Amino acid sequence: MPKRWIVAPPWPDCPNAARRLGISALMAQVLHNRGLVDCDAVAAFLNPVLKTLHQPESLSDSTAAAELIARKVREKKTIVIYGDYDVDGIAGTAILWHLLKLAGAQVSYYIPHRLEEGYGINAEALRHLKAQGADTLISVDCGITAIKEAKVAREIGLTLIITDHHAPGPELPDADCIVHPRVEPAYPNPDVCGAGVAFKLAWAVAKALCQTDRVNPQFRDFLVDATGLAALGTIADVVPLTGENRVIARHGLVGMVHSKLPGLEALISAARIEDNKLDSDRVGFWLAPRLNAAGRMGHAHLAVELLTTATPERAREIALYLEEQNRRRQSLEREIFRKACEMIEEQKLATDACRGIVLAHDGWHAGVIGIVASRVVERYHRPTVLIALENGMGQGSARSIRNFEMHTALAECAAHLEGFGGHAMAGGLRIKRESLAAFTEAFIHRANQRLTPADLEPTLRLDAEVTLAELTEPVVRDLDRLAPYGQGNPRPKFASTWLQLDGEPRCVGKNGDHLQFCLSDGLNRRKAIAFGGKDWRQPLIDRRRCRVAFEPILNTFNGRTSVELQVLDIVLPE
Repeated sequence: MPKRWIVAPPWPDCPNAARRLGISALMAQVLHNRGLVDCDAVAAFLNPVLKTLHQPESLSDSTAAAELIARKVREKKTIVIYGDYDVDGIAGTAILWHLLKLAGAQVSYYIPHRLEEGYGINAEALRHLKAQGADTLISVDCGITAIKEAKVAREIGLTLIITDHHAPGPELPDADCIVHPRVEPAYPNPDVCGAGVAFKLAWAVAKALCQTDRVNPQFRDFLVDATGLAALGTIADVVPLTGENRVIARHGLVGMVHSKLPGLEALISAARIEDNKLDSDRVGFWLAPRLNAAGRMGHAHLAVELLTTATPERAREIALYLEEQNRRRQSLEREIFRKACEMIEEQKLATDACRGIVLAHDGWHAGVIGIVASRVVERYHRPTVLIALENGMGQGSARSIRNFEMHTALAECAAHLEGFGGHAMAGGLRIKRESLAAFTEAFIHRANQRLTPADLEPTLRLDAEVTLAELTEPVVRDLDRLAPYGQGNPRPKFASTWLQLDGEPRCVGKNGDHLQFCLSDGLNRRKAIAFGGKDWRQPLIDRRRCRVAFEPILNTFNGRTSVELQVLDIVLPE
């Protein structure tokens, strides 16, 4: 779809701020766009340090939960960590498992089967675990809506500690403790992920076991290393990479590279990351999908084993299996996406009269529809719910756009659902086949009410209009200090002035899908690459002039580094 460019207005104080802060003018403009102009705020953002992490005591019930867990450890009670099956839950489960093992606890983990048990705590699993001798259950990345299940835990005498970050409902579960950033008292970082909450609880447990604010060297070294697992969950769960989350991501990315965990080493090796450089893109698009493949295509307990008990040999075996599962996932994803787009076009579901999309189909794999929903949103720019049907029931995944709060919309349609959960931009649901029509009507009605035609128009938010002369290697290196990138801290994007095509564009890549070309302003020349941009080739040849929206990158070839433009969109003269 054509994109509307929104270019941030120039900041008049940019040159003065650049001198004051000791940075490039372009960097000062980008920081201003992110609301960072104060010297202390800029310094904290560009140099995030672990000592600025919020103390775990500021999380609701964390002190009480830590003291309870410490007592259970000393009493040699059996503790089970009940984790969600996505990367966030897997990483958080691994953090608590390692900490409790280090403390000498009797601890194991339980991950529900995505397709057979569904999301969250289930009563049957609680009864089974209690019968197996469990005394205490700690949830990770789930449980905040487990009202009925908490009652079951209470009835069977199972101590229940819930740690979660998803949106709480009007009623809280009757658990022994609830560690959650949005339950009173409010935590300073409401956007912490499930693994982040688990990391903070692990820290609090270490304090409780040491009976002092200064934990022993063994626990301290573990907690520093555990920032790698916390970063894995933080990046994979697409929470804002600002404030405390940025600190965790920055230090955790370094920690992952130097991790002594055989599972992380095997995962990085299987992903063919050979230069020992991990950034948020590589974690989000290379490592996380491989871990997620376990839960999507089979059972996520293998991914937890990889990050907990696996020996180097077993870790390599699991990593190779996950690689195979990830390829299967990609193939299924392509097929479901093709079918979804076909249904949308045939039924004319992406019109002004239909500002939301709901699709259901027998035979779709419930483990991958969430990824496909994201791709549908990317193509049609509408809140989307995809539902996999089987035996009269449907399991759905929802993804949203700006200005449409998904969890709220699902809550308002709850009368047609068997269950749901999620947050502003994503959600999950269960539904009976006979309720589909009513749910679809209700969901689309809310989308039509709340979204304007402008909301449905894809936008590109650009940090500034720049000339080629401004894009020097030192300036681009300066901009790289903004990493790690992600939600809340996107890569800097810019709009060019009008430029001339220099030479002939050519299609490159295995299937010729990408477009490579050069642009010039008469004095300066830059190479450009547009991934998936083959359709721009002929219009560029015909017009010879254009403006581009782009991300500046540094490319090193044969020992020589140059600035190039990674093109996101092209505007041609009328």
